Amino acid sequence: MNNALTVSGLTKTYKDFVLDNVSFSVPSGSIVGLIGENGAGKSTTINAALGLIHKEAGHVSILGKDELDNETKEQIGVVFDGSNYPEILSPKKINQIMKNIYGSWDEQAYFRLLKQFSLPLDKQIKQFSKGMKMKLAISVALSHHSKLLILDEATSGLDPVIRDDILDMLLDFVQDEEHSILVSSHITSDLEKIADYIVFIHKGKVVFSKPKDELIEQYGVIKCGAAQFDALDKSDIITYRKMDYEWQILVSERDKIQKKYPKALIVPAAIDEIMLLYVKGER
Repeated sequence: MNNALTVSGLTKTYKDFVLDNVSFSVPSGSIVGLIGENGAGKSTTINAALGLIHKEAGHVSILGKDELDNETKEQIGVVFDGSNYPEILSPKKINQIMKNIYGSWDEQAYFRLLKQFSLPLDKQIKQFSKGMKMKLAISVALSHHSKLLILDEATSGLDPVIRDDILDMLLDFVQDEEHSILVSSHITSDLEKIADYIVFIHKGKVVFSKPKDELIEQYGVIKCGAAQFDALDKSDIITYRKMDYEWQILVSERDKIQKKYPKALIVPAAIDEIMLLYVKGER
């Protein structure tokens, strides 16, 4: 099995939004970051891939299966943004429920994670902060020996220290190359730390699906004035944006472009800069 998740031609139409022929994969043993502005289609993609909403077209394969049978569902850990469980439950009661749902439920691992996250056993979830709810959901997802984790904005609402702890846990999770993660996030610095691949969705379409290292090492931003912008070969430009005092131009082969324009100021592009220039730039 080369891919833990394969999404091909996924399409879903709403009154004011279309998820349009979305395709990408999560290679086994990797972390794939799903990025895009709010409303771009990240959550719709995840919900359609999991069969939680009806798709009009497309094919999804999870852990080598085209249909989500009970055995496959046991091997998927899912964390959604917001509250994942009924608010009247406590972590201790969730343990009792999960023991009946998952044959692979690991009670010791669950309580160890609760302790690590300093989560109270008997307090009702409705008394938890957003960050505490997210830590609880991640604890559950990691406690039934999942092979694939699907996390939708799982680090939102968490302070930087806890976020960093969770990112380290996710990196540990994929070390044996049998575990894989799809994580959507608007915190692109998190994905720069842990992701192997980046899938960028904009207005329901995949703009690119690339190795993260390729984006970091090869993409760049030219910062220049109007005269220098006019002198550029427009075929070198992916997208550009006119700011108050300069032009910002996204290019994909930074070193090659630097040799072509030795006097140009070209800086490495962070993932959030790439996303911003795609969304707000002109072509």
